[in-house]
Amino acid sequence: MDARFTAEQDEIRRALRELLRRRCGPEESRGAVDTPAGYDRALWTALAGQLGLPGLALPETYGGVGCSVTELALACEETGRVLAPTPLLGTTVFAAPLVLALGTEKQRADLLPRMASGTLTAALAVPPGAALGLTGDNSAEWAGGGRAGGVQARRSGGAGGGAVATEGTGRPRPEEQPHTLGWRLYGEVDQVLDGHSADLLIVAAHAGGFARSRTLLFLVPGDAPGLVRTRQRALDATRPQARVQLRDVEAELIGDDDGADVLGALARTGDTAAGVLACEAVGAADRVLEMTVEYVKQREQFGRPVGSFQAVKHRLADVYVQLQAARSAAYFAAWAAVHDERRVGGLALAQALEALRTAAAEGIQLHGGIGFTWEHEAQLYFKRATGDELLFGPAHRLRAHAADAARLFERAEVSV
Repeated sequence: MDARFTAEQDEIRRALRELLRRRCGPEESRGAVDTPAGYDRALWTALAGQLGLPGLALPETYGGVGCSVTELALACEETGRVLAPTPLLGTTVFAAPLVLALGTEKQRADLLPRMASGTLTAALAVPPGAALGLTGDNSAEWAGGGRAGGVQARRSGGAGGGAVATEGTGRPRPEEQPHTLGWRLYGEVDQVLDGHSADLLIVAAHAGGFARSRTLLFLVPGDAPGLVRTRQRALDATRPQARVQLRDVEAELIGDDDGADVLGALARTGDTAAGVLACEAVGAADRVLEMTVEYVKQREQFGRPVGSFQAVKHRLADVYVQLQAARSAAYFAAWAAVHDERRVGGLALAQALEALRTAAAEGIQLHGGIGFTWEHEAQLYFKRATGDELLFGPAHRLRAHAADAARLFERAEVSV
């Protein structure tokens, strides 16, 4: 394993940091999260048009840049530094890999180029931690399992199959109207990232009733009749969430049959996403530590800078060591995702979330009275750490699941 970055990777990070420095300051981010979309559409267009960020890890065949998950993770480290509110996570990290893995050739050819260009945003309507296999076995009944609750799917009278040839907003083209899609969905999902604004939803639902229940993935245009999307108040405003209600909504099955390994694809996507999220958390932790060091050099107490006190130095040194350990774990997880080394993403994410929470907490403390105020940035990073743990963690469950998957404690008992 060569841990050095290539010239191309360094250039991606440099260009992205420069663009975000100019276009995504604290005031711009606060203004963006208050818009109906929850993000700055102009910034998203710039990220897509100038840097090709949404298609960074997609094959060139489908309009992508042709890089790997490693480059995407390094890019997300930069977006994490400024807590950039964009649909990158939902569209590029969650939705696009599932379409690439499970979709028909027609679906991939129709959807992926527009995701790569940024003209089509998408959201994955599943419970994040459970369905993606981050905190437990995702074969459990997290979406209803044939019982009441979750999202249920049943065949309609139409003939299934065919791609959702969506137009600019995700609406099917006239020749492929919903009555040809063959499935109908009913149910509700909470905490769907970017669910209120995405042009296209990828919805996980159970079909076959209790006796023959199986999990399938479906495409639902954002303006489908019977689809109700309500933006929810979230702890971390830079990650907009929504409640998605499906009231007998027409949908299209992803893939050409219902025998695909959907749970396996969700778990693989979750492991890869965990590595990307770990890099994002590392970027956020690095920025809040940098911000805190700058402040303690300026703030004076007893006639000297606060940063000159040994106790403060020790606290910041501990944060730095924890951050560097998390960065190494996050980079390894990004590398492992490319080389098909699974079950490391959750561990890296656990370490990165703990590093971010520690860095943000120390930042608030060492900023004194202004650290927790709405006007200061430090509280935003603490909310990101806490919000991500609520969505994808917490850290102890991420580690426990990784230990269970590796059968760590079973081996220990046998050896004793």
